[in-house]
Amino acid sequence: MKAVRKHTDSKWILLYIERWLKAPARLQDGTLKNRDKGTPQRGVVSPLLANLFLHYAFDEWMRNNYPQIPFERYADDILVHCRTEERAVMLMSAIEARLAGCKLELSLTKTKIVYCKDSDRLGSYPNEKFDFLGYTFRARDSRDRLGRKCINFAPAVSNESAKRMRRVMRKWRLHLRSDKSLLGLSIRINPVLRGWINYYGKYHKSQLYPTFNRLNQTLLRWVMRKYKRFNKRHQSRAWYWLGRIAKQNPDLFAHRWIIRPAAGR
Repeated sequence: MKAVRKHTDSKWILLYIERWLKAPARLQDGTLKNRDKGTPQRGVVSPLLANLFLHYAFDEWMRNNYPQIPFERYADDILVHCRTEERAVMLMSAIEARLAGCKLELSLTKTKIVYCKDSDRLGSYPNEKFDFLGYTFRARDSRDRLGRKCINFAPAVSNESAKRMRRVMRKWRLHLRSDKSLLGLSIRINPVLRGWINYYGKYHKSQLYPTFNRLNQTLLRWVMRKYKRFNKRHQSRAWYWLGRIAKQNPDLFAHRWIIRPAAGR
């Protein structure tokens, strides 16, 4: 009975998928366009179907054929861990053949073998870092459990992620919002800042500081625009004023916004 129920459920799932693939697409002018394959670009079902396909095309294939090799996959970004270069080369060829059999192909610009350099692996290799899920993984100065200096292959926010954050900050145009108070600005941007910090601040949080220092510079421009007594000739006074506010209200903004010139003033 259970086998019959499972077969019936699978049949209905296939029918739903077929309906998704053949559903007409509504264009910007409101007209409907018939389709016989594929899904609309940015369609809500596209990532779901892609995950289902790769689950069988890659995940299950890896578990059945290479159960001793760990891997991670998020959407179509995949990491596979090998102990030797020879094993990595062999596995890359096997994966390429597997995906070709599923009518897929590896991205030549993204797919590469990376040497995870650290204190135990001090060799050299053409590729010694990679980006994954907004992080850059590479050799970084660190300390072991005994406090001794060492080299660790670890993640931190990637340059591309930092650029995206700065682009979002520029779109806020905070320096032009002289109608707002500091509290009003913080209420507006803190949810986004907390999201960045909670995600990218898990590892090597200090790598976020240069990006947040740009935000401090924007807050300085806001002060000089809102309060006419702080013109360009008195920029240092504006820093000290903003620094005192930061010292009195360190939790006003979610990011690291301590303004150093406030020390001793």
